[in-house]
This record gives sequence, structure tokens and C-alpha cells, in this order.
Amino acid sequence: MPAPLLSREAVVDRLLGAFRRFGYDAASLGQLSSATGLGRSSLYHYFPGGKEDMARAVLDRVDQWVQESVLAPLGSSGTPERRLSQVIAALDDYYGGGTEACLFGNFVVGDAVVLFHDRLSAAFHQLINGLTLLAREKGIPAREAQRRAEDAVVRIQGALIVSRGLGDPATFRRVLKELPKDLLG
Repeated sequence: MPAPLLSREAVVDRLLGAFRRFGYDAASLGQLSSATGLGRSSLYHYFPGGKEDMARAVLDRVDQWVQESVLAPLGSSGTPERRLSQVIAALDDYYGGGTEACLFGNFVVGDAVVLFHDRLSAAFHQLINGLTLLAREKGIPAREAQRRAEDAVVRIQGALIVSRGLGDPATFRRVLKELPKDLLG
């Protein structure tokens, strides 16, 4: 068997793009093959469990990004405003200023929500908890901090959907700009 031309990581990155674009249910093996530039048999070489295995690898990659680019800055040193600013910059970059879909948003519908519910729920809880702790550091009471954190996640996710639906990232950019005031103000 010839050596693979792409690393598994490169294949996962390409699959991430396809799952962001099509979601889990709508992403056919043909589309995943096309997105990676690999034949179906090569995809099965990398992911013997098929499409579900591919999606798990993509979720692992997104989990890693969330840990490094969102949760680590939220828990680092510096003022809450500075840490939130780092997270906002990371979110803006990751979502292409509001032009890229959220994988989690695409995976909370259809079969994916059943297959990956525990992982999706854990990811949302981690994000909400991280934002809650940041708001608590600003002296916001626990229940209010939790509500603000949940609202922040809802606004971010909703803004991504609306921005993509309108073909205009202005809503996403506005929500990110208002996030410090809404969460910490």
C-alpha cells in the first residue's frame, strides 16, 4: 500500500470544513471524499468506523481548539476584560468574522444530535461555565453570571446562523462587539 499523501490531521481539517458546510446528515461520503481529495477506500483507511468515526475525529479537533483558544484564555491571568477580548478575537478568527458555520450548530440537528449529544452538551457546558466564572470575577452574582453566560452563547450561536442566512456577517460582528458589555458590564 502506498504511503498516504495527507496526514490524518490534514484530512480531519478538510473533513471539518465539509461538516461545517453540510452538517452531519447531509454530508455524503461522496462529498467527504471530494472535500478531502481522497477516495472512499482511503477515507476508510483513515477512519475505519466510517462517517461517524470521521465526525468523532472532527469533534476531537474542535474540542482541542475550544480548550486552547477559548477555555485556556478564560482561565488564564489578566483582567476579565482582557481575557474575554482574547476569546472574542479567537471566535472572530475561527468563524471567519461570521462567514463560517459552527460545527456544533450543525451537529445539534438530525442524527448527529443523538449520536453526539453527550459531547455537544459537554462542550456547551464548558463554554457556559468558563464565561460564568469570568463574570463572577467581575463581581456579578452567581445566578446572574450564569444567565449572562448562557445568553452570550445563545447570542453567538444565533448570530452565526443569522449572519450566514443573510449572507452578511454584520450581526455576528455586532454581537462580538457587544459581548464584553453584555457579559461583564
